[in-house]
Amino acid sequence: MNLKRSCRVGCAFAFSLALFIPNIATAQSAPQPSADSALPSLFIVGDSTANVNGDPADGAKRRVGWGTPFAVYFDPAKIRVVNAASAGRSSRTYMQEGKWQAVVDQLQPGDFVLIQFGHNDGGSPTDPPARGSLPGIGDDTQEVTHPDGTTEIVRSFGWYMRKYIADARAKGATPIVLSVTPRNIWTDGKVEPGLGQFREWAAQVAQQTRADYVDLTGIVVREYQTLGPDKVAAFFPLDHTHTDADGAALNARSVVAGLKSLADTPLTAFLSAQGDAVASTDEAALALPANPRLRTLWIIGDSTVRNGQGDGANGQWGWGDEIAPYFNTAKINVVNRALGGRSSRTFYNFLWPTVLAMIKPRDVVIMQFGHNDSSPLDDTARARGTLPGNGDETREIDNPITRKHEVVHTFGWYERQMIEQAQAKGATSIVCSLIPRKTWQDGKIVRADYAEWARQAAQQDHALFVDLNAIIASQYDTLGPDKVEGFFGDPNTHTNLAGAKMNAESVIEGLQGLPHDPLKKHLSPAGKAVKPWREGAVWSQSTASAAP
Repeated sequence: MNLKRSCRVGCAFAFSLALFIPNIATAQSAPQPSADSALPSLFIVGDSTANVNGDPADGAKRRVGWGTPFAVYFDPAKIRVVNAASAGRSSRTYMQEGKWQAVVDQLQPGDFVLIQFGHNDGGSPTDPPARGSLPGIGDDTQEVTHPDGTTEIVRSFGWYMRKYIADARAKGATPIVLSVTPRNIWTDGKVEPGLGQFREWAAQVAQQTRADYVDLTGIVVREYQTLGPDKVAAFFPLDHTHTDADGAALNARSVVAGLKSLADTPLTAFLSAQGDAVASTDEAALALPANPRLRTLWIIGDSTVRNGQGDGANGQWGWGDEIAPYFNTAKINVVNRALGGRSSRTFYNFLWPTVLAMIKPRDVVIMQFGHNDSSPLDDTARARGTLPGNGDETREIDNPITRKHEVVHTFGWYERQMIEQAQAKGATSIVCSLIPRKTWQDGKIVRADYAEWARQAAQQDHALFVDLNAIIASQYDTLGPDKVEGFFGDPNTHTNLAGAKMNAESVIEGLQGLPHDPLKKHLSPAGKAVKPWREGAVWSQSTASAAP
């Protein structure tokens, strides 16, 4: 069985149990927000799937939006939770009717806004109820005339979402984009994976604007698949879109799980005891060794190593999810613990302790960081940057995300801590320089400073080093811009499946070129077929196609 897929099934089942263990009735009795204006606020902006706005109760089968039980997961002494979602609204009409301006007028620096639209955006821009936005995320427009003679310039779904994000930031608030809740629509035993392209467009806007993003669709779909059609049908007593109280509780907990998995977890400080008890999607979806008796290859890094949930959402894949076929998984566990959005600093501070606790003697740790380390040290969005270089320089900050005083170190310092701590557990550390971005200068791919700093950290602590940046950049140089374009799932950073497979094979090429490759005897036939990297070599896809 494919190791990656088997882990996903088991972990999804564990998360499902975590969703339903708490008493759902308790989740409905959310505390009232404090009237203390000094507290930060968390606003929910969306449609009826978050707030049915006091629609008729429908007897004992009342429709409930996830925003109703959501507040119970936050401490009312620390933050106000305001459900400002409105039934029947699209990204366009919520703004057009002044509902968004009413939220903006209340926003204060330090507030948060959860933005979720899509269910009502797919309708006609002109036919009643005339709430549809234009498809896509572009800047196209359409002028429409309403029955009362007034005109309106209708814009794309993405344009409205960018407007919400920009307006929130202008008030000093943090916007967080959520994809739509999934509907109870099944085909061939699988639940609908999204609402047309609205899930994809929400993710693209978040990436385009560098806003935090929770793939609520993906989280809930995995839960539904585990529960099956019959149990999920009970959540939808009236239609395929609106949940009852139990379905709303599942969705609310899924939102909290997604929020807890954001880089630097900006809302963790405000959670109640019930919020603390929710398993993050990191904890639920990350793989564990399939056979604890075997040696384990641990892979850690950022989204270029494991993108999203590692399922190819938005056509983007990390190389860590494509490397297992090059190993004999009957002899070694291959566990990808990389997570998107992390720098060497935030991985070390928040995720490394869990990995370190599981490392055994003779294990191997491959690490690749650098893409997010050039970010600001103390911005209110991520606070994930590191100091440049490999030295021992430090800078003290008050971290606006964790709300704690923190001493920030250099990129190399964080890498050296992980190298040394893994070695102290009897494991072998292998440092990879970061994969290159698709940035061309004078006909060649630009090499990254972080590659040299990674080399220095490895040399200083006597770790093995694979110059992945140089290996892949050299292949890109040889292939040229037109062919390299086909390896990417976004403008210049995240690879598609073909690019991830090429990068995974490049890691194997780098390992084969080491004076002593600690993983050589664990390679599969596909892995053994890979030759050590040499300058000018070009990936032919022949090895990848032979991988099981």
